[in-house]
Amino acid sequence: MKQVDFANGKIAQNIAQTAFPMLVAQMLNLLYSIVDRVYIGRIPHDGTTALGAVGLCFPVIVLIGGFTNMFGMGGSPLFAMELGKKNKEKAEKIMNTSFRLLFLTGLTIMASGELFSEPILRLFGASDLTMRYALTYLRIYLLGTLFSMITTGMNPFINAQGFPRIGMISVVIGAVSNLILDPFFIFTLKLGVNGAAIATVISQFLSVLIVCWYLFGRKLECRIFFQKEQHIRDYVPYAGDIAALGTAPFIMQCTNSLVQIACNNVLMCFGNELYVSIMTIVSSVRQILDTPVSAIVEGSSPILSYNYGAGRADRVRKTMAIMTSVSVLYTLLVWIAIEWKPDMFISIFSTDHTLQMDAVPALHIYFSAFVFQSLQYSGQTVFKALNKKKQAIFFSIFRKIILVVPLTYLLPHIGKMGTDGVFMAEPISNLIGGILCFTTMLCTVLPELKRLECH
Repeated sequence: MKQVDFANGKIAQNIAQTAFPMLVAQMLNLLYSIVDRVYIGRIPHDGTTALGAVGLCFPVIVLIGGFTNMFGMGGSPLFAMELGKKNKEKAEKIMNTSFRLLFLTGLTIMASGELFSEPILRLFGASDLTMRYALTYLRIYLLGTLFSMITTGMNPFINAQGFPRIGMISVVIGAVSNLILDPFFIFTLKLGVNGAAIATVISQFLSVLIVCWYLFGRKLECRIFFQKEQHIRDYVPYAGDIAALGTAPFIMQCTNSLVQIACNNVLMCFGNELYVSIMTIVSSVRQILDTPVSAIVEGSSPILSYNYGAGRADRVRKTMAIMTSVSVLYTLLVWIAIEWKPDMFISIFSTDHTLQMDAVPALHIYFSAFVFQSLQYSGQTVFKALNKKKQAIFFSIFRKIILVVPLTYLLPHIGKMGTDGVFMAEPISNLIGGILCFTTMLCTVLPELKRLECH
């Protein structure tokens, strides 16, 4: 399989070679949950209620993604920098440390979630009606925690070695399996919501087999290995560095969970279960439309890290410029599409006419400042890729905790906005957070790159 050379060639070509397989992988990975919602929303008689119930499970699923990002995205930039410095031994130790952290955390989350699923769902706003769907779905879904964390968390290390297609293949196998198994378990076997969760776990298992085949085999330059017990202490220093850099993506993911909880609670107060289902659809559309821009910035990340570690300031600067330009163009096109055909996106998840009518204005409000999200993504990616932990952590906290959550609770009371206020919190945070994050990145990183170039 052809390896991408981060040190040479055209920057745009390198980004495309890395980002495209990641885009395919992320889009297909998204199918794990999106396909569930598409089919669940079409369950006869119970579809709308079941869809809202699955939405109540989102915060837990997002939390799993948070820990995955902490050890995957926290370790991969450090790994790529060491590869740029030609320090294979240290790079391999960083990767092995991340793997162990993912493994232990996955087991802990799975066990804790199985024990405390019911009180957790009550905390998230589950009613007696939605609990009967949400509880069994979540308990089954949690059985695949270890599979999903290792697959998603270790793929960045494969990408950083210049083999993004391997990660793409692992996700393709899982996503296609889920696409086939979902209708079989949900409708043919008549397992409903439980069938969706079973299909997801099986598909995640198939994906992790591919990832482990490469990581434990001899096909990659850096591999996963197990040494004697007394050498475990060698990994301890790297665990702190990985967790420190991974705190930013962890916070970003976990604050998404906190925002989802806040939104569900406020929507239940100012509306009802219908509005929780609408938020589930809006969040699902957001996940789909976020994926390409996420692939662009994450595809740029190993190129930034590698060339920063190699002292190639010019290539770092060019990568930043191309990444930001493409991200802004994409988010602008998305906003135009939402304004033009909002019902096209909503109909993916539900054919309920009442729900569709109320979801259209919610979608318009939610995406009204989406273009500024590209600035947040670009700034955060540069901070993370260049090991700027403090800035990355601060802006992760700033947009969600300082802006979105308070606005979610305050705006519904202002001018009797009600449920519209919940959806308005997102564009306001995109505007303020995106501009501040990107401006700070330019003011801190560009002078450093200039000094690096002079040396």
